[in-house]
Amino acid sequence: MADELRSTVRSVGTTIKETAGRAADNTKAAAEGLVDQAAERVQEDYGKAVDAAKDGAAAVKDAAIAGHDSLRKFMEDNPHTTTALALGIGVLIGYTATRRN
Repeated sequence: MADELRSTVRSVGTTIKETAGRAADNTKAAAEGLVDQAAERVQEDYGKAVDAAKDGAAAVKDAAIAGHDSLRKFMEDNPHTTTALALGIGVLIGYTATRRN
């Protein structure tokens, strides 16, 4: 009877150990799967952020070029006004730089 009890306890212990091992393996596999999914999501989001930054930089560059072209056209079309503006800005800077408190 004692031998049967020991055998049963060992059998139950072995079954519990095997079940716990499988559960641990399943948990580890599930965790690895979640890590892989998270890594893929981060890579996708990083790619989207890089694309958005490139698009933003291109938009800023286009706006700067358009502003430059517009200013250049104004200066070519209105040379006297441009000269008067430059003179006025120069006088204002000179006055501000030499002003005493």
